[in-house]
Amino acid sequence: MFFKKYGDIVISVFFMALSAVMIYAATLLPKSKVMEIGPDFMPTVVGIATLILSTALLIISLKNLKTRIAEVDANPPADSDYKRMLISLILILVYVFALKPMGFIVTTLVYLPIQMYVLADAEHRTRKDIIVLLVIDVIFTIAVFFLFRYGFKIVLPQGIFTINL
Repeated sequence: MFFKKYGDIVISVFFMALSAVMIYAATLLPKSKVMEIGPDFMPTVVGIATLILSTALLIISLKNLKTRIAEVDANPPADSDYKRMLISLILILVYVFALKPMGFIVTTLVYLPIQMYVLADAEHRTRKDIIVLLVIDVIFTIAVFFLFRYGFKIVLPQGIFTINL
């Protein structure tokens, strides 16, 4: 019950601290001697974006705290879906450990549709929805690959398949 009332506040403070650590850790990365954008650029951008969004969440949560407490007290929430959370955690761990040996493209093409299927509710698990998930998966994976390869000049893990595009 505590987390239903104050969960957004706890999560926003956690992500504010995490983003501060991420920004600090990015400054410790070595500077690039080849180009202006170094390995610290993307973690800093993600850290700043996370800090801004978590600060906004904290402000909104504090503003609506009394309303949220009254709402939760009036309508006790149903049980959380821990099974989906556990499956998602396992999928993320498998993805992280398979990324280097299998490569970005293969691992992401396998991971994303499974993760999206796990997170989809029962009414969005039809054959048509699965096809849409697969199309989104292929487009997203290719777009991220080209963005990092040619936009940021960062080579993602190639794994078992070497792709020279």
